[in-house]
Amino acid sequence: MGSQNSLRVFEGAVAIVTGGTSGIGRALAEALARRRAVVVLAGLRIDLARDVAAGIRAAGGQATAALVDVREFASVQELVQATWREHGRLDYMFNNAGIGIGGPVREYQIEDWYSVLDVNLRGVVHGVQAAYPLMLRQGFGHIVNTASMAGLVPTPGTVCYAASKSGVVGLSLSLRAEAAAAGVRVSVLCPGVIRTPILEGGKHGKSLLPIPPEVQRRYWERLRPMAPERFAAQVLPAIRKNRAIIIVPFWWKIFWWINRLSPSLGLFLSRKLYEKSMRELEKYSGSGTQSSERDR
Repeated sequence: MGSQNSLRVFEGAVAIVTGGTSGIGRALAEALARRRAVVVLAGLRIDLARDVAAGIRAAGGQATAALVDVREFASVQELVQATWREHGRLDYMFNNAGIGIGGPVREYQIEDWYSVLDVNLRGVVHGVQAAYPLMLRQGFGHIVNTASMAGLVPTPGTVCYAASKSGVVGLSLSLRAEAAAAGVRVSVLCPGVIRTPILEGGKHGKSLLPIPPEVQRRYWERLRPMAPERFAAQVLPAIRKNRAIIIVPFWWKIFWWINRLSPSLGLFLSRKLYEKSMRELEKYSGSGTQSSERDR
């Protein structure tokens, strides 16, 4: 355990996890609690957050639930300040809440752009703006922002999602360079395909092509989605080592390397994969879309 005036990794640490009711957020919270961190699960669905927190406590961990809307800075700021008042420190701020929209841009409405950017990018900005000044005052802290491989490589078919996640990557790397001298760490998570509810839309996303759920499942299964529990187990050691960009599963790094070595080849491969996917998915297109909400 670290001292009162230094970052704790992870025993005795205080960690906020937004979007903590399911998927990556829940898995991270549970993994942190098993390592004896004190976890605050934050999300819009307070009933689910309380259920997850209760499960963590039943397993011997320490966790509480908090209602927060990451789209509203005042809501995130109150979460951070309340955590500080309760514990006297904040070691980790996991800005994880996110939603997704899939489909070609020609199908977008302006509201689709706003909904994704409000949660995925502004939500991270709010978390940073609430937690970073506090971490500067205490002299330590680690901000962990959840982006995506879509923030590192071209991702046609999810353009507004890719825009938001690219913004998160840029924010995280720039802040990391700025914050290092002050003793504050910043890392960005870039998951490949993880088996979370966001893959099927519903309360976690929106499909602009009305594809039957079973077809969506078959499509994602071809990309070998990783269980969120395995994802969290691999991510936390990288956070411990203060890695800047954390890509899990590891084999997704291949796409990143290709795009870095030859951007034109990366664009070509992305276009071909997109065209092939659209041909397959559009066979099942009908009418209607799926609703969206905010916790990942």
